[in-house]
Amino acid sequence: MGDWNQWVGRTERRADRVDAGLVTRWLATLDRDASEREAVPQGLHWCLCLPDAPTAALGADGHPLRDDSLHSFLPPVPLPRRMWASSKVAFMEPLRIGAAVERTSTISAITEKRGGSGLLVFVDITHDTLCEGVLSVREVQTVVYRDAAPAGSAPVPPMAGDEMFDPAPWTSHRMIVPAEPLLFRFSALTFNSHRIHYDLPYAQRVEGYRGLVVHGPLTATLLLDLARRALGDNALQTFAFRGLSPAICGDALHLVMRGQGAEIGLAAFAADGRQVMAASATA
Repeated sequence: MGDWNQWVGRTERRADRVDAGLVTRWLATLDRDASEREAVPQGLHWCLCLPDAPTAALGADGHPLRDDSLHSFLPPVPLPRRMWASSKVAFMEPLRIGAAVERTSTISAITEKRGGSGLLVFVDITHDTLCEGVLSVREVQTVVYRDAAPAGSAPVPPMAGDEMFDPAPWTSHRMIVPAEPLLFRFSALTFNSHRIHYDLPYAQRVEGYRGLVVHGPLTATLLLDLARRALGDNALQTFAFRGLSPAICGDALHLVMRGQGAEIGLAAFAADGRQVMAASATA
């Protein structure tokens, strides 16, 4: 499709601050008491050092436009659908309220693959987040670009089947129904204007989803919160997740966890047992 070698090694730097108000809004989004904000929650780094492209510089999907100039951090892959495919996160030091934060993002790899749905382009980005000059979070994020859904394709994911998710094999289980206000608030926290999360006609007619799509990092955030409930604040040393199927707004989402120490397994499932996300962690 293209020679993306000139983008490998491209670096972007951003600065921010861990604001008490941001922490309060994060907790409110997850229905947690604001009095808990003494410990900055793991996952809050997804709300810091965000892309701040002007509204006029957004593409049809709501993401910042990309081109082949030196000012474009991400490559201009000519595939219209973009997804956050996976992340591997290492938590080194907790973030602190009021602290200055710097993030260096580097494109570490770009890979083309062909799957059942057509051509896929994977972009790996390494994010180093420093809190007052000390490395706090290192994340390797994989973004995937995909072709448009063929005309006449069945909506994704399919309607729920007759099977029922069984949480019995899991130690911890929580069921929630992500609704529009939750998606809106998470989009606001992360300054994410991708239209699949708030524009239902666009999500259905243009990108072929059955409904509004729950953000991948929102599902990951809910799994981090499940781990916090079981293990306490900032207990995880590493956390990795991979999206397997879209979670849809208004559908029940089952969050589960089992194991301990170096072998913690987490996952998210739809009501009929379709797996939405696979994750692992160490504590």
